[in-house]
Amino acid sequence: MDTKARVIAFYLPQYHPTPENDKFWGKGFTEWTNTAKAKPLFRGHFQPHIPADLGFYDLRMPEIRQAQADMAREAGVEGFCYWHYWFGNGKQFLQDIFDEVVATKKPDFPFCVGWANHSWNNKNWVTSKSSVKDSIIAEQTYPGEQDNINHFYSLLDAFKDDRYIKVDGKLLFLVYAPQNLKDSVQFIQLWNDLAKKEGLQGFHFVGVSACGELYSVERRHIPGHDKPFIEASTLFKEVEQCGFDAINSRGMTLAHYKYYSKPLSLMKMLFAKFTKRVFNWQPIQKYDYRKLYDKIFCDEDKNENVYPTLIPNWDRSPRSGRSAVIWYNYSPKYFKKQILRALEIIKDKQDDHKILFLMSWNEWAEGNYMEPDLENGHAYLDALREAIEK
Repeated sequence: MDTKARVIAFYLPQYHPTPENDKFWGKGFTEWTNTAKAKPLFRGHFQPHIPADLGFYDLRMPEIRQAQADMAREAGVEGFCYWHYWFGNGKQFLQDIFDEVVATKKPDFPFCVGWANHSWNNKNWVTSKSSVKDSIIAEQTYPGEQDNINHFYSLLDAFKDDRYIKVDGKLLFLVYAPQNLKDSVQFIQLWNDLAKKEGLQGFHFVGVSACGELYSVERRHIPGHDKPFIEASTLFKEVEQCGFDAINSRGMTLAHYKYYSKPLSLMKMLFAKFTKRVFNWQPIQKYDYRKLYDKIFCDEDKNENVYPTLIPNWDRSPRSGRSAVIWYNYSPKYFKKQILRALEIIKDKQDDHKILFLMSWNEWAEGNYMEPDLENGHAYLDALREAIEK
């Protein structure tokens, strides 16, 4: 029987106290801190979102991790992509939960790793301190070959785990900002060589890319980046030139661009970008999900090496307040329609490449999650299962 879809859900290991969070945000801070205190910002804006079955959980509890895996498996999710934070020179954040999953062999549920190779600053999670000077908590660095070797071996136990997700027999490894990866071609070659040295077949490297991007002054010297809106074909080609095997296509900016007439969308998006950069303020960017759910896909999503993203909901106001992008009126009904559209897009691909990344399993403070809440219960999980089984 042909595979209909390989759904891989992004997983944030942020729901437990850590020394870094205690230091920068206050004792006991977790993702729940801003999630629970969020407020509606306009008529029809639903906040706060409160978890149902699992409550305000602590990821240090193996029972919670097992329950998450059970829910995901029943809904048709193949595995989790754990976000991994390696800043260079061995500096890591939020690694303890994943390390425990690897060491204990529980839950018995497939996984892969996504390297979130971006810096952390002091505004990542605090919404109430708009006047706080933007400063770096942990800077993403690329010290060189020895650091790349150390990075590989820090994950070797995971790479050798039978649960690790593979594509064409190779380890699926995702990089959040592929263009930022210094000497990416050499990095990829080095890791493939190390993998083979350790008895593995190598990596299937996937770079995350928007399938549409606004003009950027910083990138205007790059061919194709001198247009008001940069298309997926240009952006995806850049990722391939960095040496990556495939692209995880993200359609949020594209959907916003398609939402109004193109001139009006462009004007609104550029104005928000300008006020954010100049005044550190921007008008609320709100979009009705019922008019947006099917606009996140591009023609290139049909390509064999492009893996589209499913987005059930999005509301970053718990983290960013009024400067957030907010999708409202999202519902399991329209999410199911989005899934069915995605399944149609990938239906002619080879089974191993019928990958749909699900953004996300548990990004509660971004209003971007699949876990049961008091508003919808299991309806999002049911929508995914029903669409895949249809």
